[in-house]
Amino acid sequence: MPNSRPQPRGELSLRTVAMPADTNPAGDIFGGWIMSLMDLAAGIAAGTRAKGRVATAAVSNLSFLQPVKVGDVVCVYTEVSKTGRTSVTIGVEAYVLRRNQGERVRVTAAEFVLVAVDDHGTPRVLPGVLPPA
Repeated sequence: MPNSRPQPRGELSLRTVAMPADTNPAGDIFGGWIMSLMDLAAGIAAGTRAKGRVATAAVSNLSFLQPVKVGDVVCVYTEVSKTGRTSVTIGVEAYVLRRNQGERVRVTAAEFVLVAVDDHGTPRVLPGVLPPA
């Protein structure tokens, strides 16, 4: 099945239950709510790598694969796929456990780019990255 994967990539960064307040009129969970969870998870992973504050710079390849329903347990996994001088690229996948039972289903995937920033919001070099020669 193309929208499910036996094992998520990366580590579990966030887990929560989809609640009625987050639905659209059809009873599905808003995509924006799922995207915000993914952004939070990406921020946690990038902040760990950056050892400090990060800001989301871009989101790409966002795919909504399956609807999320009230009562689903949403599990967001992250994996650092690339680091630059000031940026971290994070692969993010969201899976659900339908009504907290059964098989894990992949519902969303995207790539987030976050930039390490200082207290003024100015990009800063990631720890461990050598300055240009």
